[in-house]
Amino acid sequence: MKTLADIFVHTLQDIYYAETAISKALPNVAKAAKDAKLKSAAEDHLAETKGQIETLKKVFKSIGVKAEGEKCHAIEGLIKETDGLIKEANGTALDAGLLAACQAVEHYEIARYGSLREWAKQLGHDEAHTLLSEILDQEKATNNKLTNLAITSINKV
Repeated sequence: MKTLADIFVHTLQDIYYAETAISKALPNVAKAAKDAKLKSAAEDHLAETKGQIETLKKVFKSIGVKAEGEKCHAIEGLIKETDGLIKEANGTALDAGLLAACQAVEHYEIARYGSLREWAKQLGHDEAHTLLSEILDQEKATNNKLTNLAITSINKV
C-alpha cells in the first residue's frame, strides 16, 4: 500500500471481514448473556450488523471495487477474548464482561469507520462518504446504548 486509495480499499476490506465475523459471533453473545436487556442488545446489534454488511457492499460498488474481506486480526482477537469470557465467567461477571467486550468491538468499529469516512471524503467518494457516515452514526449510537446499559443495570452491585 502506497497511497491513500490503497489504504482506503484495504481498510474497507478489513471492516467488511470484521462485520462478517461479528455477525457470526453475536448469536453466541446473545445466547450467553443472562441479562435480558443485554441479550436484546446483542440481538439488535446482530440485525444492525447485517444491515451494515449490505451498506458496505454499496460502498464497494460506489468505488468500483468487488466486495470482499481482508482478514482482520484485530476483530479475531476481540472475538477470541469474548469466547474466553463465555467459557470462564458466570453470573454478573459474565454479563459485565460481555458488555465490555461488545464495547471493545464498538470502539474498534468507530475508529475504523471514522478513518474510512474521512478518507472517502478526501478521495472524492461522495456516496461512500455518506454511507460510511451512516454506519459510523449507528456504531456511536450502539456504543451509547451499551454505556447506558452498563450504568443503569449491568455494572450495578
